[in-house]
Amino acid sequence: MSETTTAAARAAAGSPPTHRVVRVVDLLSRRPAEHLSLARIVRETGLSRATAHAVLTQLTVDGWTVRDGDGNYGLGLGLLTLARRAESAYPLRRLALDPMRDFVAEQRIPIFLAERDSDAILITEIAGTPPVRWIRLGRRLPLAPPVAREFIAWAPEPERAAWLADADPAHRDRLTRVLDAVRERGYSVERLADDSGPVLEVLAALRHSPVTDPLRNRLGSMITDLITIDYLPDELGAENAVVTVAAPVFDGDRVAAAVVACPDSRLSANGLIELGAAVRSTAARITAASAAA
Repeated sequence: MSETTTAAARAAAGSPPTHRVVRVVDLLSRRPAEHLSLARIVRETGLSRATAHAVLTQLTVDGWTVRDGDGNYGLGLGLLTLARRAESAYPLRRLALDPMRDFVAEQRIPIFLAERDSDAILITEIAGTPPVRWIRLGRRLPLAPPVAREFIAWAPEPERAAWLADADPAHRDRLTRVLDAVRERGYSVERLADDSGPVLEVLAALRHSPVTDPLRNRLGSMITDLITIDYLPDELGAENAVVTVAAPVFDGDRVAAAVVACPDSRLSANGLIELGAAVRSTAARITAASAAA
């Protein structure tokens, strides 16, 4: 399910007028350094010109947006103030920032924080410059097989079993072994060798949307064609294609988040093991800071 499709489903389930406001604010928040014209906001949100103008007029009155001399719109200080108040309820991002910056300084590899949000994970902090465009603040990813393995490897057995049951049958045996390997070594590895990550996420999400069984099976086959899931211990070679390495951040016994390093390169077996240890150490620092807060 694409972000657009997901947004439409949420709007249908809730309050469409409220969702229109959210769509405008979300668009502006994804381009914080820019001021966007009304025409561009209309085009990218799909709202009518009259509706977008009405929403922006009210947001500007309330200080959530500003309108410059050219008639273009950007985020306002009122929204920033609100966001900083709300941030106190979700301290993990703040606690993670220093360990993540230290990781980037030592490893010269970008890293991001992904927090669990119900049945999805949300990118809430980034340090460094990720090599692929789909990694951005606010990006929502499905908590669906075969992705998010670092969240499921430590999950209670019923949740783990449900996640595996949702996987393509062709993947279940391997996923079971991979989850055990992830828990044993303390991190997951994404081994895509090209820029198929966004395609994989969309396909994984579509399999959980209301589709027919033949289409669901076809989606599973497409996922199989795109990936080999993770590395098992006996599969590491002289060089290994590694896009990301992710380690869990715990809240008690529950995985609340993950830190995800993005080397997007080929690593030796020892290089991958050393990077995995560094990511795991960063995650452990964030877990300890959260527990002490």
